[in-house]
Amino acid sequence: MAKNVAQSPLERNGLPSLDQRLAMAKRCSHEGVMAGVKAAMVAGIATAVPTIASAKMLPWARSNLNPTAQALIISTVAGAAYFIVADKTVLASARKNSFKSNMET
Repeated sequence: MAKNVAQSPLERNGLPSLDQRLAMAKRCSHEGVMAGVKAAMVAGIATAVPTIASAKMLPWARSNLNPTAQALIISTVAGAAYFIVADKTVLASARKNSFKSNMET
């Protein structure tokens, strides 16, 4: 049985084993989540300040932007920032790991 494992294409080519690839995938997704959360917090604060300020000061915004609309604006921007940054981070990390595994062979 051990002879079959040593002759597997993954071991023969020097590519990372399945456990190493799973660990890299978990690390990549965790990095993406953390970067997305940071971006969502920054975007939420950056959107909340002008949205709430305009709802207090501008007559049009005061009459048309109720608290639900304000929350919807802020959460939409924060959600979009999360998904965009998380996706870009995961793709960049996967690309980096792809080049790293190709250079090792």
